[in-house]
Amino acid sequence: MTRISNNDQSSSDDQSRHFRTDHLQADLGGRSARGAAVTMASQGVKFFTGMAATVVLARLLTPQDYGLIGMVAVVMGFISIFKDMGLSAATIQKEEISKEQISTLFWINVGVSILLMVLTAALAHAVAWFYGDTRLTLITVSLSAGFLFGGLTVQHEALLRRQMRFTALAATEVLSVIVGLVVAITLAWRGAHYWALVVNQLVQGLSYAIGIWIVCGWKPGRPAGYSGVRSMFAFGRNLTGFHMINYFARNLDNMLIGKVWGSWQLGLYAKAYQLLLLPIDQINSPIAAVAIPALSRLTDSPERYRKAYLRILEKIAMMTMPGMAFMIVCSDWIVGLVLGPQWIGASRIFALLGIAGLVQPVANTTGWLFMSQNRAHHMFQWGIIGGTIAILSIVLGLHWGAIGVATSYSLIGVGVVTPLLFYFVGRAGPVRTMDFYRTMAAPACATLLAMVALFLFRRLAGAINPAVGLLGALAITAITAFVALYALPLGRRSLQDFRNVYALITKSDQADTAS
Repeated sequence: MTRISNNDQSSSDDQSRHFRTDHLQADLGGRSARGAAVTMASQGVKFFTGMAATVVLARLLTPQDYGLIGMVAVVMGFISIFKDMGLSAATIQKEEISKEQISTLFWINVGVSILLMVLTAALAHAVAWFYGDTRLTLITVSLSAGFLFGGLTVQHEALLRRQMRFTALAATEVLSVIVGLVVAITLAWRGAHYWALVVNQLVQGLSYAIGIWIVCGWKPGRPAGYSGVRSMFAFGRNLTGFHMINYFARNLDNMLIGKVWGSWQLGLYAKAYQLLLLPIDQINSPIAAVAIPALSRLTDSPERYRKAYLRILEKIAMMTMPGMAFMIVCSDWIVGLVLGPQWIGASRIFALLGIAGLVQPVANTTGWLFMSQNRAHHMFQWGIIGGTIAILSIVLGLHWGAIGVATSYSLIGVGVVTPLLFYFVGRAGPVRTMDFYRTMAAPACATLLAMVALFLFRRLAGAINPAVGLLGALAITAITAFVALYALPLGRRSLQDFRNVYALITKSDQADTAS
């Protein structure tokens, strides 16, 4: 009879702790609420730190320095779609995993990252030839090293997200951003020019990789040929396919507007879109980081899963829909104050894109359902359908320039794409199509009333100072939306639930410190 020593047993238990999730079930709601709070706080820190660094770097560097990095970013952005092959999401989603599976996926990610690094470096001369600037060759080669740093962290980061260790993730992200920016500012001050921006990305990637390995503590073993990763690889393949289609559909508008109408209209359109996405990303990105692993742990409890998702969806709709109404009605004030009077031509585009922004944060959450329910194949199928319609809407509006594209994209997005998406995702799984409409009903009514109140305010305010007008409009939006929600039974329940979420966040955070 084989005897297992205490040391061997201890080592085995120590390794298995990286893959277990059973300890999460006791306080899944509390962990989710606190994780969302921590992740949103770190997002805010990164945002304001980045803004402060941008102010400093903008005075030390030239637009040409940023332009050189931007040229390479187009290529890097597309290639980065393949950096993890969707395998991080597969690790987070899967109910049970083993060290053999994760070790195998780790080495696959490293192999892919090396391949992408070599491919990007090989394209360096082509990038320089396309833009007619030989400096881009060495920039592209240097930035390609970032793929290797990314490949080394994919599975470690996935394990942390799977176990909902968001405090550790947030601290590592913030620290790596700060380290990278400090190095960049130092180099820029010493006259390194565009190399300060190159080194910023590399130092940030390297420091993040080191931090993730330290806080995770897992060490990969040898890859196993029969470790059962085929289903996980299929999941990742479908997810990568969706991201490819989505990237093309979301970037075709910039390509066509620039080609047909030139840099001026493209500049207005791109800046309006970027400004619109800024507040949306501050909410959706951190919540998504928490929601996917939380929902993945509930797939064996359909009713708990459905209630948890709709609870999150409800909060997102309540926060974003009235806010988007405020941005639509006050678009000229917002653009004038944030971007300056030379960008006032972007305000109308900003308002039109805001129509799509009313439902985009809600529509984005459907990706959580596809991934947490192991429906990446459905996600890929939807990418083909939704991407095709989005491309057609862009082509349809192109004749009228950036205004036409914004109008067509938004109206078709709200009237055609979103209802089809709700139908497609609701065909299977615990969350049905009508759940979306029922959950959005109260926030939609509040948004409509807020928009009416804002139009009346704009009509009565006249030539008011934009800063004062924005403060007044923001107060009107908040008060009107609150009153409207409180007047509706579903709205009152939602407001009451905010207090319950706050109570979960402020509970003792003992679970987050568990290994």
